[in-house]
Amino acid sequence: MMLEQSKTKHSAPGSRTASGFLPRLPLPGAIPDSHVAIADMADAFGVTHRTLHFYEEKGLLTADRMGPMRVYGLEDIRRMTIINACREIDMPIAEIQDLMRALTACGSQDDAAQIFENALHARKRELAAQQSILRRQMQRVSELLESAADGDAGEHSTVTPIHLSPIEAKCLAFMAEGYPATRVAALMDMDLTAVLTLESDIIRKFNVNHRFQAVAKAVLMGLVSAD
Repeated sequence: MMLEQSKTKHSAPGSRTASGFLPRLPLPGAIPDSHVAIADMADAFGVTHRTLHFYEEKGLLTADRMGPMRVYGLEDIRRMTIINACREIDMPIAEIQDLMRALTACGSQDDAAQIFENALHARKRELAAQQSILRRQMQRVSELLESAADGDAGEHSTVTPIHLSPIEAKCLAFMAEGYPATRVAALMDMDLTAVLTLESDIIRKFNVNHRFQAVAKAVLMGLVSAD
């Protein structure tokens, strides 16, 4: 993985910044490398002003002031690039905070490369575990469907119908595809916070504890395909 040393607008070429060393990730579009207004920052990364404020509250970004306007320099643009990449793979905020602290404290480009690579491998293991859970639940759903098919056709369990709005049904279909909330937000052209709220409503309607159980129950009820 190629890395380069992050520089703010005040840093000389080749100098280390207060943020240590950052992975080299492509910046979005034609975003300027300094003095980016919060509106342009939000548009470039497809997030809301509220999301950027949230990242500042969590110590992940620091906006400067240019008169009454909040602006971001190159260092925070690059930090946001890393944060956004991590959110695209649904990495929890606490883990992103740990990652950015580790990058801030690292003493060399090689250390930064290893830290970032380790974080990605850890997330990959977490996603693999989630896939394993979902596969087991899908297998259980198939067993239940086969059991129901083999039962007395004259006896039917009473199942309370679940009514989903069109937008909830669309979100559920993407959840069943295994997409994380960040990817669902992009596919539905919605803010991440809105999608998380939508998923919470779906989980509540199915009377389960998390999205994997909601998908499994939806398959069992024939609301989404088991394929």
